[in-house]
Parts: sequence; structure tokens; C-alpha cells
Amino acid sequence: MTEQLTRSGVEQQTLPDLPVGGGVRAHAALLAAREHLLSLQDDAGWWKGELQTNVTMDVEDLLMRQFLGIRTPGETERAARWIRSQQREDGTWANFHGGPGELSTTVEAYTALKLAGDASDAEHMITARSWILAHGGIEGTRVFTRIWLALFGEWSWDDLPAMPPEVVLLGKSVPLNLADWACWARQTVVPLTVVCTLRPSRELGVSVSELRTGRSAPRPAGAWDRAFHALDAVLHRYQRRPVKALRELSMRRAAEWIVARQEADGSWGGIQPPWVYSLLALHLLGYPLEHPVLREGLAGLDGFLIHELTPDGPVRRMEACQSPVWDTVLSVQALRDAGLAADHPALRCAADYLLAEEVRVTGDWAVRRPNLAPGGWAFEFENDGYPDTDDTAVALLALNRVEHTKPVAVRRALDRGVHWLRGMQSRDGGWGAFDADNTGTLVTRLPFCDFGEVIDPPSADVTAHVVEALAALGHRDDPVVRAGVRWLLENQEADGSWFGRWGANHLYGTGAAVPALVEAGLPASHPALRRAARWLEQHQNSDGGWGEDMRSYTDARWIGVGTSTASQTGWALMALLAVGAHTGEAVRNGVEFLATTQRPDGTWDEPHYTGTGFPGDFLINYHLYRLIFPLTALGRYERAVAR
Repeated sequence: MTEQLTRSGVEQQTLPDLPVGGGVRAHAALLAAREHLLSLQDDAGWWKGELQTNVTMDVEDLLMRQFLGIRTPGETERAARWIRSQQREDGTWANFHGGPGELSTTVEAYTALKLAGDASDAEHMITARSWILAHGGIEGTRVFTRIWLALFGEWSWDDLPAMPPEVVLLGKSVPLNLADWACWARQTVVPLTVVCTLRPSRELGVSVSELRTGRSAPRPAGAWDRAFHALDAVLHRYQRRPVKALRELSMRRAAEWIVARQEADGSWGGIQPPWVYSLLALHLLGYPLEHPVLREGLAGLDGFLIHELTPDGPVRRMEACQSPVWDTVLSVQALRDAGLAADHPALRCAADYLLAEEVRVTGDWAVRRPNLAPGGWAFEFENDGYPDTDDTAVALLALNRVEHTKPVAVRRALDRGVHWLRGMQSRDGGWGAFDADNTGTLVTRLPFCDFGEVIDPPSADVTAHVVEALAALGHRDDPVVRAGVRWLLENQEADGSWFGRWGANHLYGTGAAVPALVEAGLPASHPALRRAARWLEQHQNSDGGWGEDMRSYTDARWIGVGTSTASQTGWALMALLAVGAHTGEAVRNGVEFLATTQRPDGTWDEPHYTGTGFPGDFLINYHLYRLIFPLTALGRYERAVAR
């Protein structure tokens, strides 16, 4: 074995007996990627890459500021320049790189540009307007887009679904109570019930009436849809003549509910939609902009802004969320897989950060698990109300691989995390991300819920991460783990893959499920694992990489199909390596793809979105995925060939 002095000044051992050619290139790629990732660590111990979504974040920030009367010319100009830069040749805005034009996103972008002063007869506006009208106009947009337009008198509140604030008074045994909603949905719905009840209308300064087609929305076809539209009509009548005392109580409770869930950084859940709607709701309830809750909420948004100088001038864009805990736990895993010593200062610093981020208070998850002691991790810098099982599982895996100077503190955190994860298992044996048994589909039928996921049922990727973590920490034979294994086997797709809820898509689900099942004790010869490996081999691209387009969530023809990306190639390799396929042609070609497409600085180009917020609706480009997952795969490859 030879010694190499890295740029960080720490001696690391190279792995012996690497194959020549591709193996040497793979090793060089690993070293470059490892050093680049190390260089990105913050002094406080964490890693955080940009979380890129679509321009609706920037549009709705401008519209919120217009509504509150605080929009400035400078921020408008910079945001508009960014929005303009994302328009495609056909006049549209998409929700992910290379995706089709999206009607609601395009309508919102057009509205923001008109607010910023772009003339209706400008070529880019004419092109956008023509496409919008040809694809349904404002009438065809999602409910949330029409709510934004209603705030400025550009849509009638009467033509929006009713959501009375009395929902906050419903007990957990009553259908449609808040616990029936996913955490991100309930945080959004509560403030929106206030906004939609008060039905404000403020000056936009421009009109977008030219985006109307004049056509009526299609009538509901199915029996369930007709029933819920009938319920919506009843709720509209109640909205006009509510029980006064009940309405006053529900509005007061809604305000209390919102204020109680503001985080230390001013956010709500660390995510943009409930943050913006909570500010609007509290303002409409009489909270002045100088009130500490609103002041801190508005100030906190500045921390989610990315400022960049482009050839066309400075731009300003907003992250929908930030992912320091997630990026950190994945980075620790990648660096350990890449041969970094368990007592490396960077890893110990990361472990210090993670230990400080453990959520030790009770959140909304306790509605369904009232006797469960807290002990998890959240995704964001500040989010004590909503730790999630996915971050917690990978945090346990990461902490378990660091040799810390305070082993007792680490062990206690691991024990609390294991206990919390075990208690968050759903009755069917799987794990959802934020809540247990959040599986009721009644809320999904509401006319209000026409965009994104509103419940949080178990998913293959989250369940796999939890199973892997519990098994790695010595609980392989725990009945909880065995139930999780059964859930994964029962939810394998007929083609051998697994659906990916939080990443695109079947490559992500399969890349998570296979290593987890191997860690839990399934032999590589198990039929489920053989089917998964065969599916991956069949979906490898001719360049040696793997890719799956976001359209696979809505069009089965795209499952396993797409431009090769570094992160998705990493996922596929992680699965194949877990079943001992390191000598196979698929793995060799995948490793070669990573080695030959790496940039000189040690990372990879990846404009394609491979992360998922809402399948088919809200997609994410995690800027560190393109570095973390290839590094993980290369490290595991070296370890496999050196055995």
C-alpha cells in the first residue's frame, strides 16, 4: 500500500491492486472528487449545495412583496432578469431542465415580468402569451396560481375551492383534520384558510386579463369528484354565512397555530410555500410588518436568496428550501466510502454539527405517536417541528462511521435516533418521511388539492434508508427491520425496480432499496435482488451511464430512460456493487463514464434535475448530488475490487 499526501494535509492510504486503465482513472477521479468535496465544507462542519427548483419561487416572492407593499425596484429588476433568463424558445417556463412547458409556471412568470415592466407587445411576452392561450389560459392553471391572481383581483375568489379555517378545530378522529395532511401540506393549508376566508384584493398595477381564454373549466367526471365539488358548494355557502363565534374561534386558533410553528430563522418548516402564506395570513389578521413574527419572517427570506452576476447583469433567485443536514450526512458517507479516515478532522467537525442539530423536542409527528420520545434530525438549518425519518436514518449511518472524541454522546444520539425511527414505522411496515400512518386519501379528493402530494405514505426510498440504518447499527433481526424488509419486497415493481418518491425515480428507489436489503441480510442471489440488477443492466445507456427523466413520474415510457447523469449513475452503481457485480461489464462501463466525464475541478456537470419534491409537479436539482453520489460509488467500487 502507498501513502499519498492530500491537499488537505492528511495522509490517506490508496487502495491496493487496482486494475489498470479504467481503475487508475477511477482512482484519480475519486481523489479529485474527494478533495473538491472537502473544500466545500463550512467551518461550522456542514455542507450545503444549492437547491434549485423553478421560477415560481421568485415570482411568488415578488408578488408577496407587492401585496405587502415592500417590493423595491432593485430586487424586482434582479429577479425579473433571472426569470427572463429561464424562458425557453417556445415562450414557456418548465419545472425542470429539459422538461415540457408548464402552464401555471408560465402564467406566473408572465405575470411577474409584466409587473416588472415588460411590455405586452415585447416578443418574449407575445410568445409566452400565445402558448398560454393555446394550452388553457388562466382557467387551466392550478389552484395556487389562481389564488395568487385572486389576491390582486385578477381572479374571482368565488371561483376558487373553499377551505374554511374551521379545519383547525377538527379532532384527530374527524376526517380531513390537520393530521390527515402531510406536514408540508398542513403548514400551507392553515394560513391559506385564513387568506381565502378574508378574500383580499390589492393593486397589482398591471392586468393579465389577456391570458384568459373565456372557456369554462371542465365539469367533474367521477363520482368522487362530483361529491367533493358538491361539498365545495356547501362550504362556499357556509363561507358567506358562517357561525360567527365558531369563525372567530377558528381564525384565532389558526393564528396561534401559525405563530407557534415559526422557526428560529423566521421560516415555517424551512420551506417557501408555508413561509410566504403564513406571512400573508398574519398580515391580513392585523399583524403589522413591524411585529417580531413578521419582521423575522421577512428578514429570514434573505438567507434563502442567491445573488449572482451574469453576462446580462446581476440576478437574484430564491431557494425553496435549504438542505444542510441532508447534504452533510450524505457527504460524510461519501467521504468515508472514499477512504477518508474515521477520525479525520473534517468528519469530526461534521459530527459535532450533526450532534448539535438533533431535534430533542416534540413536533406534529407526536399527534399519531404521542408516547414516542423525540430523537431525530430535520433537513434544514432550522426546523424543530418537523424532523424526518430519511434524514434521521442517514444521520445515524453517518455518525456511526465517525470516530469521535465524545463516543458516549454519539452513542446516546444513535440510541435516541434508533428508538425514534422504530416508533415512526407505519402499520404496514414501511416508513413515510415525516409522519406515521399518514395514508388516508380522502384529502387528496378535495378540489383544493390539484398540485403536488398532500399525504405522506411510506415510500421505498425512505423505508430502505431506515432499514439500512437500523440493520447497520446492529438491529438486523429486530421485528421492526424484518417488517421493513417485507414491505420493500412486497412493493418491488413488476419489472424489478423500486419507485423513488424523493428522487428520480426508479433509479433512485432501486439505488436505495438494494443496498438496504443486502445490509439487512438478503443474499445477492435473492430473486428480488437479481431482478433489480437485471433491470439496472437493461437500462444502462450506451455511454455507460444511467439517467431517468422526470417525466417518468407521469409517463411510464420514461421509466429508466433519460440522459446519463453523474448522480443517477452513482445510484445504479451503488446497487450493483451491493450485490457483488463489481467485475461485471455494467459496473466497469459505469465507472468509466464517471471517470471520463469528470470536470477538472473534481465534480461533474449536471443541469438535469434528479431530486423530487412532489412527483410530477415539483422537482429539484440538488447541486451537491452530482458530487456526493459519484464519489460514493467510486469509493465503493475501489473497496470492492480491492477485496
